[in-house]
Amino acid sequence: MSYHDTVVQLQDYRQQITDIRSKMRSLQAAVEPEAVPDYMFETAAGEVALSQLFGDKPDLFVIHNMGKGCAYCTMWADGFNGVLPHLENRAAFVVTSPDDPQTQAAFAASRGWRFRMVSHAKNRFAADMGYRGETGFKPGVSVFRKENGKIVRVSDTGLGPGDDFCSVWHFFDLLPAGADGWRARLAY
Repeated sequence: MSYHDTVVQLQDYRQQITDIRSKMRSLQAAVEPEAVPDYMFETAAGEVALSQLFGDKPDLFVIHNMGKGCAYCTMWADGFNGVLPHLENRAAFVVTSPDDPQTQAAFAASRGWRFRMVSHAKNRFAADMGYRGETGFKPGVSVFRKENGKIVRVSDTGLGPGDDFCSVWHFFDLLPAGADGWRARLAY
């Protein structure tokens, strides 16, 4: 297929994706929220409740990160660092992992991360939200909202290679061979 014909076909596919995203937003807006407990998390400064993580925002993004040993979770977190001011202008944002607060702080400092981190090592948060299974923790994002003095989950999705939350995959899609077996690493 010629370059021009390929570009035209890709534009059509991208428009289809845009149309599907619009349908997804409409469906998401109609979701019946799921009530959740006010979990307690560990931080370097002590315990903090889920309700406190909202700050003055009605909405909260919670990233389910597998911890410092996961190269993919690290790559996603590196990307979140860049969009953090934009996200926090609209909603609160925090990354949670099973690592203890000291490990989180040291790893965040080594990566230059600016977002808040909390540890779920001493609670059932990851399991209750569906991000811990028999084989261990899973990456993802949950969105919470404060409604009438309660906390509800209004959205969640897993993270993985090719998802919409890491631009690396989309850049690779522009290469003729795509990711071509590429794997994230903690250092290159």
